[in-house]
Amino acid sequence: MSNEAGTKQQENKMGVMPVNKLLLNMSVPMMVSMLVQALYNIVDSIFVARVSEDALTAVSLAFPIQTLLIAVGAGTGVGVNALLSKTLGEKNYEAANKTAVNAIFLAFMSFLVFVVIGLTVVKPFYFSQVKTTESDIYTMGVEYLSIVCVCSFGMYAQFVFEKLLQSTGLTFYSMLAQLAGAVTNIVLDPILIFGMFGLPKMGVAGAAIATIIGQCVGAVVGILFNLTRNKELTLDFRGFRPNGKIIGRIYKVGIPSIIMQAIGSVMTYSMNLILIQFTSTATAVFGVYFKLQSFFFMPVIGLNNGLVPIIAYNYGAGKRTRIVKTIKYSMCYAFVLMFLGFLTFETVPGILLGMFDASKEMLVIGTRALRTIGVHFLIAWYCIIAGSVFQAVGNGVYSLIVSVARQLVILVPAAYILAKIGGLNLVWWAFPLAELMSLCVSTVFLVIIWKKVISRVPDNA
Repeated sequence: MSNEAGTKQQENKMGVMPVNKLLLNMSVPMMVSMLVQALYNIVDSIFVARVSEDALTAVSLAFPIQTLLIAVGAGTGVGVNALLSKTLGEKNYEAANKTAVNAIFLAFMSFLVFVVIGLTVVKPFYFSQVKTTESDIYTMGVEYLSIVCVCSFGMYAQFVFEKLLQSTGLTFYSMLAQLAGAVTNIVLDPILIFGMFGLPKMGVAGAAIATIIGQCVGAVVGILFNLTRNKELTLDFRGFRPNGKIIGRIYKVGIPSIIMQAIGSVMTYSMNLILIQFTSTATAVFGVYFKLQSFFFMPVIGLNNGLVPIIAYNYGAGKRTRIVKTIKYSMCYAFVLMFLGFLTFETVPGILLGMFDASKEMLVIGTRALRTIGVHFLIAWYCIIAGSVFQAVGNGVYSLIVSVARQLVILVPAAYILAKIGGLNLVWWAFPLAELMSLCVSTVFLVIIWKKVISRVPDNA
């Protein structure tokens, strides 16, 4: 699309719609789709738990590499989202189109990286945790994670085409793409895991294949919506060559986000090593916790996906008042969501664990774990929104510093020390302790961002 054609377009809604209405308009569709995403993650584990507790443990131990796989796609998407929204705010449509095609190229390259990881890293990764190749946990885990990595093309395609929709304000269509993938996964899970309608019983491999097929469906829907509904971008690969400058700008924001989320992979791997010293049931509980907490964290991430392009767009357009209002409204909504999570974990942990066919041992360990970890929900909402603000204005490194400090400097060492001092019951307090530190550091950085960036944005609202 030429710049001349671009100037004829009306002002994007991100620059003119009332902020609260805009934030809800942008975020609610993604929050709904994230809720469905969280639901199918939970449903996936519920069905796997019906196979056996070892199967649930095997899938739980896969979480560090799955986190890394998602981190690359989501982190790159954050960079794409911020750059694409900023170029659209500046009315630079040629740069926006180039950003979009380079984003698709990066998605393909990310897929190739995880093909290699799936073929070379998965077996030693599982062996490092279970210390044997003879256990069912090892066998099922290797099978599950190998499929997820080697067939990750659908996930990366889904990530990038949804981000192109989100960055241009088409969050409703992004929601539909995610819903299509999630519903497909939920429907296929029992069919492939337990062997229904004449299909063979595939166990945890069936769960992995259901996930892959769901991601491919979501990707196809996302591609179709970009081609038919996205009028602000023209995806033209004729004469395409990777643009180092654009890729550099994407990863200026994206790499800190990737590292920030990848740190979660290191954290979960380290926690698995600490917990499995007590019992494999403890690692299963940890895996269940991550599935359950996603039901509250994922909608907040959906809120973030709405606020990042709004802030980035108005940052590029020079509209300070709209940036400030977006931050305030986002914090209010995030608090409500996380407070609901806190209440749920504190009041009905037994019911939550019962969905996963919890044994008596798992109920005892899990009830204490959920109630203890749930305390950090009261702080996490603030830190999540602050991190998204840093990313939206191009200072993703602040989010990285907070994440490193929280998960590696505080959480893992605290968990190790507490395990030595008070055993398994005390380990879970590492999460609230780490979140308190995150609160302090995030506040310091938010003050810096206000003074050095936001307060200096002209107010053309």
